[in-house]
Parts: sequence; structure tokens; C-alpha cells
Amino acid sequence: MSSSDNASVHQYDLLVVGGGVNGAGIARDAAGRGLSVLLCEKDDLASHTSSASTKLIHGGLRYLEHYEFNLVRKALLEREVLLQSAPHIMWPLRFIMPHDEAQRPAWLIRSGLFLYDHLARRRVLPGSNGIRLAHHPAGLPLKKEFTKAFEYSDGWVSDARLVVLCALDAAERGATVMTRTRCTAVQRHAEHWEATLQASDGALHTVRARAMVNAAGPWASQFLSSVANQAGTHHLRLIKGSHIVVPRLFEHSYAYIFQNIDKRIIFAIPYEQDFTLIGTTDVDYRADIDNVAIGADEIEYLCTAVNRYFTRSIGPGDVVWTYSGVRPLLEDASTKAAEVTRDYRLELDRKGGAPLMSVFGGKITTFRKLAEEAVAQLAPLLGSNAPDWTHAACLPGGDVHGDVPSSRSVTGFDAYIREMQSRYSWLPPRLVARYARSYGTRMHQLLRDRNSIADMGDEVASGLYAAELEYLVRHEWARTAADILWRRSKMGLRLPAGTEAVVDAWLVQKGLVPART
Repeated sequence: MSSSDNASVHQYDLLVVGGGVNGAGIARDAAGRGLSVLLCEKDDLASHTSSASTKLIHGGLRYLEHYEFNLVRKALLEREVLLQSAPHIMWPLRFIMPHDEAQRPAWLIRSGLFLYDHLARRRVLPGSNGIRLAHHPAGLPLKKEFTKAFEYSDGWVSDARLVVLCALDAAERGATVMTRTRCTAVQRHAEHWEATLQASDGALHTVRARAMVNAAGPWASQFLSSVANQAGTHHLRLIKGSHIVVPRLFEHSYAYIFQNIDKRIIFAIPYEQDFTLIGTTDVDYRADIDNVAIGADEIEYLCTAVNRYFTRSIGPGDVVWTYSGVRPLLEDASTKAAEVTRDYRLELDRKGGAPLMSVFGGKITTFRKLAEEAVAQLAPLLGSNAPDWTHAACLPGGDVHGDVPSSRSVTGFDAYIREMQSRYSWLPPRLVARYARSYGTRMHQLLRDRNSIADMGDEVASGLYAAELEYLVRHEWARTAADILWRRSKMGLRLPAGTEAVVDAWLVQKGLVPART
């Protein structure tokens, strides 16, 4: 490129490649410290690993068996930080672990739960205890041979919405977010990176950035070798995790953690009011990362695992939805996929010119801490001495109890829903509850200048109005029905076959998105 072309090249402090939870978290943190940031993602935000989790904010009780005390403590410290930052998309859950005499002994479980309760300070979440299932609501759907159980606390998160809200926060702090834009080539110079970005319509853009972050998740090693022409010092082990969703198996609000006969842990979690989420599997994966799907053997495995515990048996015919993702875990000496560490590594390379940071591994619970550590290393190299800030900050819509951390409650969201149902009494209560859970205080922006159902515009599908579709396209980078029905929401679970085509056609008809060729 000639020097005369420089004026047409957009300049940034930081280019972040990858729009999963780590990339979006890094972009958010960096933008909040005053750095100019470009985040590019080849598909939709959270369209791969970050929307395929078990959707838990947790320390990882089972990691204690592998002596990963530092990882568990780090995750436990983050648990309540995250819950306070976004009470609309995260909330506490109580987990029930029935004691299986054939599996881990009771003394070992009690010892593990004692550590889990005390490795990090708990401010609001209650500790663990033993229960008699005959006298507890969680005992009703279980087989009668299970008489004792352990109860403990963790948290739930709407994982794809978490990523979108991080990107939204980054954008509102000045970052540029480009979805469906692939980084196809980069060239390293002494003071900057020059990158070629290709949009889904084939348009090419050239940008410059003083530093680059490789947060490509399962593609991180591939990006380093094939695009950046760099050698990484860490190797990834790709593990497929799959989940199934079935009609609701129990009426109460508790979640279950089951010990399987192969020593793995299986969760059964209340999901979207009317369903139960069951997962996950751990399978080494060597196929196409862009097309990950559950296998029949995994469905059978998950059904068999929960059928050991519930009186109501399920089979493949009961499954209403599945999803799978590839977790990019740090390669170690573990022979079993379930034993591979969930910790992360940040690799900062400054030897060949402009800084390059690569992110390897990680879990959704520790994304904020990972981002904070990454930007703490990069910011001084880019001339920023701004302090850490995300620890006490709300995510967009999360300030339902105010913007002061001490005023926030992780347990009072139901009162907020009732308040919104009263305020927007002209809307169906269940719809208001969904808006509150999805958007928090941002629902006021969605409903601005609307005072009746007629003001909501077309009801494109049951419960899905033009007002929401317009909001998602204009503010949350939604471009397709799949973005809306399966990532920005889970309405796809309730809507009939063919709805995606209807929504896609409406978006094009209204000029909200271009027609796809």
C-alpha cells in the first residue's frame, strides 16, 4: 500500500479477532479504558462455543477432584461479581446432587462442598447442606432409592446474550463492532498490524491497529498459523460438548447435578420455563469446527444418564432441540476429555513487531477476569494507564437496582418484573417478563413512544413484534431469524416450523437487512 492510501485506512489501537465471550469481553474492557477498538467476527456474535455452554456461572465443583484449586477459586470470586453486573440475564440457582452409593462417597462430596463454600468469600449465595429427599421438593421426580442429597449454590447465565451485551457495552464506549466480517490476512509491522477484513457480501476493508488480539476460540491456533503466520507456544485440544432439551421433567426451580457411572457429571436444569436442559458430553473433536452437531450416541448417553435418576424416562423421541459446541481447551497430559483443564493462558508476543496477544482456553465464568488481565498487559503498550473498571460495572440493562454496586441485589429481580408488568400493563404479562429478562432496563428503549399493542407493529410470529425485531437489528447486530430466535432469544423452542423463513422474509421486506443471495 502506498503512503497516499493511508488516509483511507481506518486506524485503531486494538484489533480483536473473534466475537465470542472472550473477544467481546476484551473489546469492552479496552474501550472502557479509552482505547480505540475494532472487534470483528466472521459469523454472528456468540454463534459458536459461547452460545453452546451449559449456561452456568459456577466455580466448577468437579474441578476440585483434579486439584484445580486456583481455577475454582478464581471462578468462585467471579461468580457474584457477574451476578451483580447483569441480574436480568444471570441469577442464582440451587443445585441438588442426589447421593449415589455406587459413586463418590458421601465424605468426599461433603469435603468438596466445604471447600467450594470457603475457597472464596460468598456475600449473598447460601452455602451447602445435606437434605432428605423425602422431605424436599427436589425429591418428587427422583427414583425412591435416592434418599439423601447435597444442596449448594451456583448461578445461571443466558450465554449468548452475555456476549451481545459485552459487545453493546464496547460499542457504546466507542468500539467498532463488525459481525459477519472475516479477518483474511494480516501483516505485521514494527508499530502496527495491517489487516484485511472481508464482509459477508465480499467487500474488503483494510485497517491498521497498534496491537492485535487473537480471540478466535477453537480457531485460535489456525488463525495464528494460517492468517498471522505466527507460531504459538500453546496447543489446543478441541472437545465437543453437546446438550439436549426436553419438555419439563419437574415443576420446581431447583437444578440437578447427577453423578454418572463413568464418573462424569451431568446437569438437568430448568430451562425457558417449559423445558429441561440436559448436558453435557465431553468428546474429542477433529472434524469441521464450523459444522458441529450432536451424535446419536451422545443423545443416548445423556438420556441414559438422567434415566438413572428420574422416575420418568426419556428417549431420543422426547428431545425437542439439541446444540453442540467445540471447547478450545489447553492441551495437557489428561487422557480423558473431561479431565482437561478449563483454565486459560494469555500469550503476549512482542518479538516480531507490533504486539500480538493470543487467548487459549477459558470458561464463560472467568471471561471478565481474562479480559481484565489481557487489557492490563496491552494497555500500557498502547499508552493507556487507565485503571481496571469492569469489576463494579453493570452490563447494559443490568442497572435494574441502580448503578451503585452496594445497592444491587442478585435475588430481587422478580420484584422488578412485577414493577414492569404494572408499568406496561397494556402488554401481556408473560411478554413483559421476557423483555425484562432479555433486556433489563433497555426494555424502555425498545418500548419508547409505544403505548398500546398497536404501537408494537406487526406481530411477525406469536409474541414477536416488529418493535423488538427493529431493536435487535439496529442495536444488537441481528441479521437473520436464527440470530433472533436462537441467540438473542430462545423463542425458536416455542414457535412452529417455518417461522425462521417467515421472519427472514419480513426482515428483508421491511428493508432492515439486505436480501441474501
